[in-house]
Amino acid sequence: MAAGLRLEITTPTGQVYSKDVDMVTLPGQEGEMGILPMHVPLIALLGDGEIIARRGTEEDRLLVTGGCAEITPDRVAILTVNATDEAAIDEAQAEAARARAEARLQEKISPEEVALVQASLTHSLAQLKYKRRGPHR
Repeated sequence: MAAGLRLEITTPTGQVYSKDVDMVTLPGQEGEMGILPMHVPLIALLGDGEIIARRGTEEDRLLVTGGCAEITPDRVAILTVNATDEAAIDEAQAEAARARAEARLQEKISPEEVALVQASLTHSLAQLKYKRRGPHR
């Protein structure tokens, strides 16, 4: 049996991705990390950016807002506040989410709410950046 990786991405609303992959590229806080099967165990903090999951000649791309990754020789488990499949990004919805988050930050809200709204703002800005950068393959 060929060695592979199981990539699992979970947000506060539940698991959003779970597939067997050949390689994963993660947005680490210090730069991108490439993870192959049989990687040494590692726990890493993630920055905001793209996760690229490669399966043969296919790729899945997801935008994430920070989080952490637990890496074992056969599994990459990611916990993040937001994860969006790049194919599902709607520029108008991302722009509306950005405007809502910026307006919410002007209100008197708890520190916990501020953290969640800032994460939402960061994620919507990442979606807009992705959509506006044009073709990417």
